[in-house]
Amino acid sequence: MAKKPKNAISPSRVENYPQWYQQVVKAADLAETSDVRGCMVIKPWGYAIWENIQQRLDGMFKATGHENAYFPLFIPMSFLEKEAKHVEGFAKECAVVTHHRLEPDGAGGLQPAPSAKLEEPLIVRPTSETIIGATFARWVQSYRDLPILINQWANVVRWELRTRMFLRTTEFLWQEGHTVHATEKEARAETRQMLDVYAEFAEGAMAMPVIKGEKTEAERFPGAVATYSIEALMQDRKMLQAGTSHFLGQNFARAQEIKFQDPSGQEVYAWTTSWGVSTRLVGGLIMTHSDDDGLVLPPKLAPAQVVILPIYRNDAERAEVLPYCESLQSQLTASQYDGGPVRVRLDDRDLRGGEKKWQWIKRGVPLRVEVGPRDVAASGVFVHRRVQPMAAEDAPGQGGGKGASIPRDAFIAQVATMLAEMQQTLFDRAARAREAVTVKIDDEAQFEQFFTPEQSEQPEAHGGLAYCHFVDGPEMEAKLKALKVTARCIPLNGDEEPGKCIFTDRPSSRRALFAKAY
Repeated sequence: MAKKPKNAISPSRVENYPQWYQQVVKAADLAETSDVRGCMVIKPWGYAIWENIQQRLDGMFKATGHENAYFPLFIPMSFLEKEAKHVEGFAKECAVVTHHRLEPDGAGGLQPAPSAKLEEPLIVRPTSETIIGATFARWVQSYRDLPILINQWANVVRWELRTRMFLRTTEFLWQEGHTVHATEKEARAETRQMLDVYAEFAEGAMAMPVIKGEKTEAERFPGAVATYSIEALMQDRKMLQAGTSHFLGQNFARAQEIKFQDPSGQEVYAWTTSWGVSTRLVGGLIMTHSDDDGLVLPPKLAPAQVVILPIYRNDAERAEVLPYCESLQSQLTASQYDGGPVRVRLDDRDLRGGEKKWQWIKRGVPLRVEVGPRDVAASGVFVHRRVQPMAAEDAPGQGGGKGASIPRDAFIAQVATMLAEMQQTLFDRAARAREAVTVKIDDEAQFEQFFTPEQSEQPEAHGGLAYCHFVDGPEMEAKLKALKVTARCIPLNGDEEPGKCIFTDRPSSRRALFAKAY
């Protein structure tokens, strides 16, 4: 019997995927639970990943003509009441501020001062369509004022009952784009453009394959005419909604009185959109690529792409090894990858070599470089890849496989190529994994069996992505709810084909994507 490999993370993905996820977050030092229920503290390594996400997306937004602004954290309750579907969709998740001052309660504690009760309660921002819409109503007077293309980097609060770090927390970080247009055509084009931006980012930077599609009615953003999303497969065969783009039509414009004079002098309502991604992307990154040794980072988003670990036993060896490592760091930093200098860290902390090595494995750094006296004498380096090439067998333990000695100059010349190879390998692996669990299903019984672990010979390996004919409506949603399955989207690249809805037996011309999801 083959010996079970020793891994850094316990339990493994197969043994308990939710617990494995939490252990990866902890082992990689990404975040921790806070003293506020449902909220998290994002630690420096986790926040550095979010900063890289933020900076790259911010550049993409600006390249498409958008500008950053900032709007209030608090929203008057009456603003939400103006759009009925919107308030209905968010009412159960709202945190409400009712007082503006505290006072002693007479027992050594504090209480809201009765005299400081607000005339109108304020909602802590769950999303900003209403408050931004009220602002746009002041900004828009004429067709000459349009389009308005605004993005906001902010935090939001949605009162969640069940939380999981990065995936679903009471407070989270995100960006929300809000735009105003003179015509429906322009607004619809904006909605699709930003969906494409998200897809390009997810696949190009995160190495995470996504499916672009339109949401069904039950999954649509409250108050929107149409919602589009990018959907990504996680390693436990569940889907993650990784970004959304909403065509709001004139619904919010009517609610917030966003109107303007068109070229003929007629007063008309504007057309608006909103779109956003959040720190949920960090959770998606973890669940798409990581393994039983910890976090695996795509090089384009890694806070450090190379870490150098000097190895020495005494002061004499340190005096020889450390200058060598420092000059190596300078040369590597002068190399270019992904449009910028290679991000290199030199770790000379006073820790045991094994402990230091495993810390960086669990943090997912793409390239780990060890340098000892022998490497200095040979003008070489010893390099470990966190991600092995597709052609190689996945090596359990040791963070992806054995390392190799490489001449120093050769490594410096090859470092950008190595990082690019790992970036592509991660995408290819994720795409292959998605393809392996994607099926077409034309029968309700088969659909139920596909998503029911008790009916599977391998309960841990059931489910995936099912493309099925459908007719949108309550009957379909009721059957999906019973199975804890959702309609993820109607793929934009799907062709029309005649068929019958597997839930209602009514005629259908398109297939939707169904999966269990986060």
